[in-house]
Amino acid sequence: MDQAQIEVQVLASLEQIPAADWDACACPETADGGPPADPFTTHRFLLALERSGSVGRGSGWQPQYLTVHHDGQIVAVTPLYAKSHSQGEYIFDHNWAHAYESAGGRYYPKLQIAVPFTPATGRRFLVRPGYEEMGAAALVQAAVQLADQNDLSSLHVTFCTEEEAEAGHAMGLMVRTTQQFHWANEGYADFDAFLDSLSSRKRKTIRKERRTANAFGGRIHALTGDRIEPEHWDAFWHFYQDTGSRKWGRPYLTRAFFDEAQETLRGDILLVLAERDGRWIAGALNFIGRDVLYGRYWGCIEHHSCLHFELCYYRAIEHAIEHGLARVEAGAQGEHKLARGYLPTQTHSLHWIADPGFAKAVGRYLEAERRAVEEEIEILTDYGPFRRAHVEEQE
Repeated sequence: MDQAQIEVQVLASLEQIPAADWDACACPETADGGPPADPFTTHRFLLALERSGSVGRGSGWQPQYLTVHHDGQIVAVTPLYAKSHSQGEYIFDHNWAHAYESAGGRYYPKLQIAVPFTPATGRRFLVRPGYEEMGAAALVQAAVQLADQNDLSSLHVTFCTEEEAEAGHAMGLMVRTTQQFHWANEGYADFDAFLDSLSSRKRKTIRKERRTANAFGGRIHALTGDRIEPEHWDAFWHFYQDTGSRKWGRPYLTRAFFDEAQETLRGDILLVLAERDGRWIAGALNFIGRDVLYGRYWGCIEHHSCLHFELCYYRAIEHAIEHGLARVEAGAQGEHKLARGYLPTQTHSLHWIADPGFAKAVGRYLEAERRAVEEEIEILTDYGPFRRAHVEEQE
């Protein structure tokens, strides 16, 4: 393909590209009328972040979206941001920044290809079908060139797919391997069928937790689409603020994001809320992909034993089984998820560092980290809750 026909543009806002052009690259599968495989890279989700002020001025996430044009058609896009910190990424490089700045370097700003505040694996090089190799190569080359020409320290591509990690490595980027916990649907007929795959002790524990959680004195509602009303976001904002202030110091998302979600995203959302005495007291926010349910946020204003497990994990599993979804991704961290049927799974990122000496040091670190992660995943899987016969069947 003639490289002279390729043009790359940098956009400061998604308002500068029609949704149809972006989504033709980000979620071409929706042409059949179904949901996107990845709800987080859709034009509507990324624009909601932008319109709500969750990214942009003052957030440390400055949009620099890349678009690749071939013969006048947009064939590839990527959500690229200039970052002035390392918050909201979930594959963290704080130690790298500290080491580089201690040695006299300037780590920030850096470039980040990512979905802000979203530790969910998905395609990061969003390419229109038929342009996969050329489009991905053009995006990587343009992002590295942008960093280099502006004397930036580094480029990072977080929560990319394994295939993208392999392709990026072939293009000279460094690969990082990390882990999180996912639940896999092995064709279970219902929740009890899932429980039957667990060891007796774990099965009894989960049943006890569910009884305890559902005895909180109220009702649990699973809402999606038009069943979600503005009042539900008013309640969830209080839950989200409580969690955000405890985990991150301040919430990443603004209140306006949830108004945008009501307007443009509620068809992509499963909101699980607990109500007691006519008052919303706790909730879990999930995003719905074509084959995956993504658990994102949880919060509460009353504490009730095991309610967190019920709303975040067990109701998510029930929804996945009922709707034939392949898995549930429950977000970052949390070895407590292991006992509830969520097994450790590799996640991947790509990195380019301008300084050759620093890049070499980071490369050594990544190799040691990869071996440690692989060993930890093997150990944790052995301690998983499934019956040995079930594990052997899956192998």
